[in-house]
Amino acid sequence: MTPSRRPRVVIASRLYVPEPSAASFRIAALARASADDGADVTVLTSTAPRGAGTAAPVRGVRVRRAPVLRDVAGAIRGYIPYLSFDLPVFFRMLFSRADVFVAEAPPTTGLVALVAARLRRRPLVYYPGDVWTDGVISMGAPDAVVGVMRAVERRVLRGARTILSVSPEVTERLVAIGADPARIVLVGNGIDTDTFMPSVAAPEVERPYFVYAGTMSEWQRPEAFVEALAQVEDVDLRFFGGGTSLPAIEAAAARLTPGRVHIGGVVSPAESAAWMRGAVAALVSIVPGIGYDFARPTKTYAAAAVGTPVLYAGAETGGRIVTDAGLGEAVALDAAEIADAMRRLLASRDDAERSREARSSWAKANVSLAGVGRRAAEAVAAVARRR
Repeated sequence: MTPSRRPRVVIASRLYVPEPSAASFRIAALARASADDGADVTVLTSTAPRGAGTAAPVRGVRVRRAPVLRDVAGAIRGYIPYLSFDLPVFFRMLFSRADVFVAEAPPTTGLVALVAARLRRRPLVYYPGDVWTDGVISMGAPDAVVGVMRAVERRVLRGARTILSVSPEVTERLVAIGADPARIVLVGNGIDTDTFMPSVAAPEVERPYFVYAGTMSEWQRPEAFVEALAQVEDVDLRFFGGGTSLPAIEAAAARLTPGRVHIGGVVSPAESAAWMRGAVAALVSIVPGIGYDFARPTKTYAAAAVGTPVLYAGAETGGRIVTDAGLGEAVALDAAEIADAMRRLLASRDDAERSREARSSWAKANVSLAGVGRRAAEAVAAVARRR
């Protein structure tokens, strides 16, 4: 790359804003920061799901979308849906002008990106939000599938020039399965504090509510919050997002709390922020002991950024963040314990409102996505310069 030319960064990610997810927010922050640094950025991604809204254009960032297979909840999940993105993106990358390629998880996307990068003689930066195969194991996949996916993940980690990690815990897991620690750059994780902030207008509702906004899957078991709600009176529960646990949530709601659980589907980040702003607390969960104990859910950061308390249930790492920073309640993933925490949060709403600004200030200081994007962009730019 000549010093006078703008570096060309091509990013492959099946999720991108306005689709609300931790991955799409991270990639958008990287794209924006890279463009701010003078790079010519192209994002190769999927067509956003219905209801996700629109994203404001960013100077220096071109977004190229293509249709993919999604499930009834709007998620890209499963081997065939992954392939519906991975196979076309391979050819899209192969014919893209780039100085450096960046690929977001899953490892199948990383693998096709690695092959394309090798054919084009360009370096690859891999940006996983977690250790993908740990999730495959947690879902009880057959040993043969786990073995193949682990081999794919290990190949991508060993072939990438640089790996971007979202937390020290994820770094440890990446090294444990074969990543070279010298190639890992810890960039952290965060939330867009320009969208998630205390000044957003809360929706008008008749009854107080708790809110769960984000992915609903086996490794979160969000139906536990419905089971807890059955033990608490005079409050509702609102879910936004999608995932494989949605049928379990609907079944539990029909059986235990008819009329009190509201499923809102996929909404834009701005709408998600508004619903969080008006909630008694935001609900976050990680099932312990199935391979995701190291996770630090972005939902926690989003709630803190708008100043709303967090009710976290599950594995220790995520709970420690909540208690150490004074963000709310952290309990076991148990309906009775969750119900007790719900009652405490309902009784302390006035105190929570008075401490809203403190939680938001903590988020700005510690988990701003702008800082994450800046660190990721610097790592990508360093790879582009060395190529």
